[in-house]
Amino acid sequence: MKSLILRALAAVAAVASLAKADGGDFSVLTMNVAGLPAILNSNEVPGDKATNAGNIGKLFAKYGYDVIHVQEDFAYHAYIYATDNHPFRTPTSGTVIVGDGMNTLSNFDWVNFTRVRWNKCSNASGADCLTPKGFTFMRVKVAESVYVDFYNLHTDAGTENDDEAARTANVQQVADYIDKWSAGNAVVVMGDTNSRYSRTADNIRLFGTQNGLTDAWVQVERNGVIPTVESLCSNPSTTDSCETVDKVLYRGSSIFKLEATFFNYESKKFLQPDGNILSDHNPVGVNFTYSLNGNLRQSGYFGGPHGTWFSDLSALATKSKPAAKVLTFRGARRLDSVGLTLTDGTVFTHGGTGGDPATLTLGSGEFWTSAVLCQAKYKDRTRNFYIKATTSKGNTLESGSSTGDCATFTAPSGWQIVGYMGQDGDEMDQLAFIYAPQ
Repeated sequence: MKSLILRALAAVAAVASLAKADGGDFSVLTMNVAGLPAILNSNEVPGDKATNAGNIGKLFAKYGYDVIHVQEDFAYHAYIYATDNHPFRTPTSGTVIVGDGMNTLSNFDWVNFTRVRWNKCSNASGADCLTPKGFTFMRVKVAESVYVDFYNLHTDAGTENDDEAARTANVQQVADYIDKWSAGNAVVVMGDTNSRYSRTADNIRLFGTQNGLTDAWVQVERNGVIPTVESLCSNPSTTDSCETVDKVLYRGSSIFKLEATFFNYESKKFLQPDGNILSDHNPVGVNFTYSLNGNLRQSGYFGGPHGTWFSDLSALATKSKPAAKVLTFRGARRLDSVGLTLTDGTVFTHGGTGGDPATLTLGSGEFWTSAVLCQAKYKDRTRNFYIKATTSKGNTLESGSSTGDCATFTAPSGWQIVGYMGQDGDEMDQLAFIYAPQ
């Protein structure tokens, strides 16, 4: 009972926050922490690697970046975490051969954390196939209605033909994943891309041409001009105008504008007590601002991170005043599908075809204003078992079977529910609601 009361209070607070908040800012850092075992690679970094890792963790805590992506976090991972204080941190996937070396430390919580291995690797210039490198994905909650899909990646190194072919495939794999799993969402891609714009064989531009991402360095330091001539950085770097392979790329969404306002190679902040470097890579820091638009918002997510991602955001972003006309749910023991028809005839349907249908047609001047979702486990996976919709005139529609683990999502005053986002299969795995003004 206590947990249900706390969840209800949190939902009320979230609605109040959603109604008031219109913008904010956050900081990010990406750093290759040179955590390969010393016996395999010194990374040309002086000092003891375990001590260096502990110092890196201390500096993460000192400067308090909101989201930190690290790469090559292999043999000395525990030393970084022992001295860091970020409240949300990914568990290690293991050292070399076992793990991918990528982790995230954050001031914000997330959902849908996933590790994805590269489909292609090369040992032409090194041992990239020795460990299961790839990328990670997580949906980070920065604030109410402000969810950002963060990607952490470490592509194949080297410049021989096989290296370039593998790296090209790596970038393409991430770009395709963004198209499928981040459709309509804000995105930040950070990590060791092993790529330079000045190398014609590298396809790092793909994130811009295919996914609509902007490179923070190109935007802030080069006024949007992509370089064609190589400019290598020293370490620690004495300028931000040179190019490193460590990059931060981003885009906003139809819910909020995202803008990089500051870029810096944070190298001079990450030095040993004697002034030597802690890594053979310059850490990259970027500050972002976000501002909510006046047309769309979203709720939090409920259910489990399973099934295929779907989102009505892109379709709703093209409409001036969307409003729900007909609600259609299907369910029996669990919630099988959710759908709605807008007043302009647009139909959104997600989930399977099982269960019994239930339909509610809204009257003139009537809006869908709140929803109750209940979740439980089925075949060891958390899913949505139940939904109840309530309109501005007190009419209701429900489907599925209620459980003891439920949450209420209420549109802010003057707003309404007009669409969905989440994950589905034969049933509703994860669900969130999209709001628009009445």
